[in-house]
Amino acid sequence: MGRIRVLVVDDHRIFAEALAAALAAEPDVEVGAAGSAAAAERALERAAVEGRSFDVVLIDADLGAGAEAVPTIPRRPVRPGEGLPDAARRRLPPPVPAPRRPPAIPLPPVGHPAGPPAEAYRTAPAPDGITLLARVRRNHPAVRAIVLAAADDPHRAARALHAGATGWVAKESSLARLLAVVRGVLRDETHLPPALLTGVIRELTTARRDRTESERLVDTLTPREKQILRCMVAGLGRQAVAERLYLSPHTVRTHMQNVLGKLGVHSTLAAVAVARRAGVSPSEPAAPTAPPSVATTTAPGAG
Repeated sequence: MGRIRVLVVDDHRIFAEALAAALAAEPDVEVGAAGSAAAAERALERAAVEGRSFDVVLIDADLGAGAEAVPTIPRRPVRPGEGLPDAARRRLPPPVPAPRRPPAIPLPPVGHPAGPPAEAYRTAPAPDGITLLARVRRNHPAVRAIVLAAADDPHRAARALHAGATGWVAKESSLARLLAVVRGVLRDETHLPPALLTGVIRELTTARRDRTESERLVDTLTPREKQILRCMVAGLGRQAVAERLYLSPHTVRTHMQNVLGKLGVHSTLAAVAVARRAGVSPSEPAAPTAPPSVATTTAPGAG
């Protein structure tokens, strides 16, 4: 095995720097560091373009959890000549009045036909460590991913395994233990602390049982109802589903009620949760085609 390229992703700077320095002291390890999910993704992309892809990424399970917004203190505008002696201030030219701005025109409220859509006001939260792990495995499948955790948590460990992790290491572990896991995952081994095994197996078994039941419920739907369900997973409302599938809103409402009844739930959110557990993917936007129309015929001899 040649040199191992490792990327440490942790927003706790002191810990990340100490870990990177300890790993870099190994003769066969080359280390990079990133302090956020965005920085990690940029580093992975840049390394891939340069033909020097990372072999292993170590991701803090609590990435972003400790980040705090720094409040901005509004500053009082500085008056001309402030801080100067009186004699110097009197020699300053008179201030030029600022141009008057036209009054701002308020936007229509969300939901108004002329107003912005509600989606314009939604902000995407920064990904946590396990969400980043899933994206790394999806975009860089050759990179092995190991979770660095402050505490053992069977539920989160099961999530990490499902996202593609091949190792879970406590942050308080020794460097020798971490290096053993790094080298092990490069041999396609999966490493979990023994204390986590029972809880992780229980979590994975429960998740599989829930998925099997959800799959059974989804299989009771007709092809049209499954199409409706995929639109619901995509977050489309009744009118949007009607426009996408060229159906009347009343027909869509009937289909949605049938979907809720067959899934044994009472809300769209609950139906989407069942669909997600069953692995139902969102509906893709339909190609821009014209709705079905009545065919026309040309009378004999015409033209």
